[in-house]
Amino acid sequence: MTHVKPVRVILIAARNATSCGVDALARKAGALVTRVASEATAVEYLRRAEGDLVMIEVDLDVPAFVARLRAERIAVPVIACGSDRADARVMLAGRNTPDDYVQLPVQHEPVTTANLSGEATPWFIVAGCDAMRGVVQYGLSMAATTAPILIQGETGTGKELMARLIHAGSNRPGHFLTIECQGVAPEILEIELFGRKSGDHSQRPGRLGEASGGTIFLRGVETLPPALQARLLDALQTSAICGMGTHADASTAARLITSANDITAALVERGQFRADLLARLSLAKINLPPLRERNADIDALSWCFAQRFAALYDLPVRPYDDEAAAILHSYPWPGNVRELEETVHRATLLSRTPRIGADALVHANGARLDRAHCKPSDEILVDRLVGHTVAEVERELILQTLESCGGNRTSASSVLGISVRTLRNKLKTFVQAGISVSPSH
Repeated sequence: MTHVKPVRVILIAARNATSCGVDALARKAGALVTRVASEATAVEYLRRAEGDLVMIEVDLDVPAFVARLRAERIAVPVIACGSDRADARVMLAGRNTPDDYVQLPVQHEPVTTANLSGEATPWFIVAGCDAMRGVVQYGLSMAATTAPILIQGETGTGKELMARLIHAGSNRPGHFLTIECQGVAPEILEIELFGRKSGDHSQRPGRLGEASGGTIFLRGVETLPPALQARLLDALQTSAICGMGTHADASTAARLITSANDITAALVERGQFRADLLARLSLAKINLPPLRERNADIDALSWCFAQRFAALYDLPVRPYDDEAAAILHSYPWPGNVRELEETVHRATLLSRTPRIGADALVHANGARLDRAHCKPSDEILVDRLVGHTVAEVERELILQTLESCGGNRTSASSVLGISVRTLRNKLKTFVQAGISVSPSH
């Protein structure tokens, strides 16, 4: 029988949280609990990779702690716990929010146990449509193997959730470690991947070396700079990472899963991504469909999110009225499942009627999901483009797409099929030319 490594929980408790049952519940779930009195001490443990999950009292500065972890690129789930749900609402409404909240004193064990039980966590993906069902089945069929997997899909399609689902189905004894590649300075990312060997207090191991028996998830791998691509390829050929090096032992080696918005032949041809590295990363390739191609899943997803947020705010679970349901199905969801989740979150807070109406379905800036933008025509009217320059057509396409996405640059870039950086550069030229641009939210 495969031995599952216990989850290492760091409990940040300034007061006697043990009497509230957090310690006892975590240990009952098979976790190893280390109690510390301050956020700084917890960070020191995490720098040494000595924690898999953090529980922090809600009356501490949770947003500041989460922000500090993000600044240091420490990827670890954070669960806030407290007896005052009003405090939790304020905390969860702002930026740098934790991953979950547990009400104290603990009265219902199953939910909290699921949060603490590591590989036993019930990761699941809604897959009602045939395309998504096939993708999930393929991913799970590869779970028990040591094959490196590349997961591709637009922003918000659930690439990390798929990676976690595969890890949960693999029964690997180690832990799931996430490394963010996009937007990280090369020198910081190099330390994150390979560690820092120095004699000072800032010495820390690399994630590639500490994930023995577990799964390493590289998010946004297409953004790796060339120098790190070369070093990663060398590490894959010589170190114990499953399916890569010739000396890897499947019982102790780390399994590698990567994700990317897109890695096309064009990136390889332009020299932006190594062909040999891509070949090694994508022994198995999973392409997640965008939400606009999963219309059959929208009802289940929106209902699941409605139940989750209603429970969080002690509100009744409300169904959608006919107009709201029609918008949910007709809106193109450029931000995919993540945008749907955020929209339902706002609708739960804004709705004041027994049923969630269309007026509660809004973008982050408060603009309604306009039905006029819900179903873009499948046919491009070329006649209307004649007489305009390519630059004018491109500019109008970018600006209208940005407006339909409520000013969200990430969503608009996904719809347009370009990178966020390219979109920002083009918007900058528009602003310099005196053209109004929708503000980002």
